[in-house]
Formats: sequence, C-alpha cells, structure tokens
Amino acid sequence: MGDDLGRWAEPGLLVLASLADGEKHGYAITTDVAEQVGVTIGPGTLYAALARLEERGLIEGLPADGRRRPYRLTAAGAAELTAQATRMQRLATLSLGRLRPGPA
Repeated sequence: MGDDLGRWAEPGLLVLASLADGEKHGYAITTDVAEQVGVTIGPGTLYAALARLEERGLIEGLPADGRRRPYRLTAAGAAELTAQATRMQRLATLSLGRLRPGPA
C-alpha cells in the first residue's frame, strides 16, 4: 500500500478491513464498506482491487458458490492490515493531540 494521503480510502485497504471479520463475496464487501465506512466502491474498482490483492497474496479466492466467489484474508493480508491500521492510529493520535487547544 502507498503512503500518500490519498491512500486512506484506498479500495484495497477497505477490502482488507472488510475481510478481517470473515470471508465475503464482492457484493457483501461493497455493502460492508458502505455501511461501516460510508465509502461506495464501484464494481470495476472492487474487482480491480480484488485482483491486485489476490496477486500480492493478501487475499485468496475460494471456490465459487453459484455466481458468487467469496474471498478471505491471508496471513500476509492480516499482517498488512495490522501494519496500516497501526500506522493510521499513530497518525490520528498525533494529529488529534496537536489539534487540541493548550491551556490558556
């Protein structure tokens, strides 16, 4: 994952976060992300992100259930998500701490 500011809403990171609580197919991922984070991922963006994540070994596709193919997080994907979330948490703590007004 990249380190620029635009990466906070990186579709791949949103997919990893969605899959952190269990396997899901594409529609379930988009619904989860929309409900939990308020971000809408279009089908083209979603399936491009799924392909990139699978190619990098961060997720794996499972056998299709009818027309739907579920995906799950791999150990490497969990490690990447943990690293990114920890980094974001440190930045949020730093930022909020610096934005709080000091004693007058």
